[in-house]
Amino acid sequence: MRVRRNVIVIGMGAGNPDYVTIQAVKALNLASVFFIPDKGGGKEQLARLRRDICERFIENRDYRMVTFDSPVRPKPGGDYRKGIKAWRGEVERVYERLLADELGEDEYGAFLVWGDPSLYDGTLRILESIRAKGRMELEYDVVPGITSVQALAARHKVPLNRIGEAVTITTGRRLSQGFPEDAGSVVVMLDGNAAFTKVEDDIYIHWGAYVGTPDEILVSGNLEDVAGEIERLKEAAQKNHGWIMDTYLLTRPESKED
Repeated sequence: MRVRRNVIVIGMGAGNPDYVTIQAVKALNLASVFFIPDKGGGKEQLARLRRDICERFIENRDYRMVTFDSPVRPKPGGDYRKGIKAWRGEVERVYERLLADELGEDEYGAFLVWGDPSLYDGTLRILESIRAKGRMELEYDVVPGITSVQALAARHKVPLNRIGEAVTITTGRRLSQGFPEDAGSVVVMLDGNAAFTKVEDDIYIHWGAYVGTPDEILVSGNLEDVAGEIERLKEAAQKNHGWIMDTYLLTRPESKED
C-alpha cells in the first residue's frame, strides 16, 4: 500500500514579509511541517527569513521545522541542461526522503519558495516527478507569491511593458547570448555574471537587489552610464552578504509614434 502525502508549495514573496499574501498566511496555518533548505555558502539569511515568516504569521505553535542540506545548483557552463537535470535529480531524491520520513499521512508539509513557485523555480517539476513515479500518493497545492519582477517594477514605480508590446522574461545566461530580437522590454533574472555588460545598444535599465528588504539597492539610468556602478554594487553586496538576488528591467527607447 502506497503512503499518502499532502504538500503545499507557498510563494513567500521577494524577501519582505509584508509581501506574504492572505492566501499564503492561511496556508501557513494549515501546514504542520515546514521543510527549510540549508544552502550553505553564507546563505543563512534565506533560512532565517523563512523562520521569521512562520513566527510572524502562524498562530498555532505546534508546527515543526525540518532543515535539510540542499544540493548545490550547477553554475552556467558546459552542458547546462544536463547539469540542471542531474541537480534536480539530487533534489528530488532529497524531497522524496523528506516526505517519506518526516511527514505523516494526516499532516500537511510545506515548502516556502522565494518569490512565486511558477517563475524560475523547480519545486513544482520535482514534486510532479515524484508523483509520476508512483511510489507515494502525493497531492500538492500551490499558493502564488509576489515575484521579484513585480516588486522591482513597484519599487522603481514603472510599468514593465512598453505601449502595445509584450514583456520578455529571461535569464542572465540567455541574455549573454544577445538581447532578444524585436524585444522592447526584457526582465532578467538569475544573472550571476552581469550579463547586462554585454548588451551594446541604446538601453535603459532599472536594477534592484534584495528588493523590498532593509538591504534593498536600486539603480536606474542609461545602461552605458550606470553599468559600472551596478557591477561594483553587485560585487560589494555579494561580498558583504555572502549571496545576492537581483533582478532588472531593460527597455529600448519608445518610438515617437508610441
